[in-house]
Amino acid sequence: MVMGRAMKTRESGMPDESAWNAFFDPPSILAKLGLDASRRCVVEFGCGYGTFTVAAARACGGTVLAMDIEEDMIAATARKAERLGISNVQLHLHDFVSQGTGISDGTADYAMLFNILHAEQPIALLREAWRILAPGGSVGIIHWNFDPATPRGPSMGIRPRPEQCREWTRQAGFELIQPHVDLPPHHYGIAGRKP
Repeated sequence: MVMGRAMKTRESGMPDESAWNAFFDPPSILAKLGLDASRRCVVEFGCGYGTFTVAAARACGGTVLAMDIEEDMIAATARKAERLGISNVQLHLHDFVSQGTGISDGTADYAMLFNILHAEQPIALLREAWRILAPGGSVGIIHWNFDPATPRGPSMGIRPRPEQCREWTRQAGFELIQPHVDLPPHHYGIAGRKP
């Protein structure tokens, strides 16, 4: 249960689930960002509808720890995992923006920060990912293209440019291993590694 004041990230303009799912090919995207069967502990910062949660659970060789501040999103992801017979997902209703993940230092080997770096303190989220990752662990980042013509997404005033996300990733301590991955129709990806 979330304790204290909940710190939801700034409004992202997230569409309904069917429209959202049409934007992505999760298995392909995860492969491009380096999530594969060698990953034993994957942490997802904001599971949303579970679009990437279930794909990550199928791709990794261990467990996906998926967090969200929205009870409805946790419930939707739980239903999706159950319907698809996925049992290696642990869901946590948790305010990771203001409270951190609560995960011990260096225990994860992959962190997913997808469509979340429009938060007020993006570097803090990336530093939390760096903290929980073991040396050699990776972070995958996805965000909306910096283009007002996208059908949804955060307002342009808070939407990060790819170069901002790359700089924040470096400031958090990561080496860039995939500085830019096109994820049509409306997104881009970045992958970093903890030295």
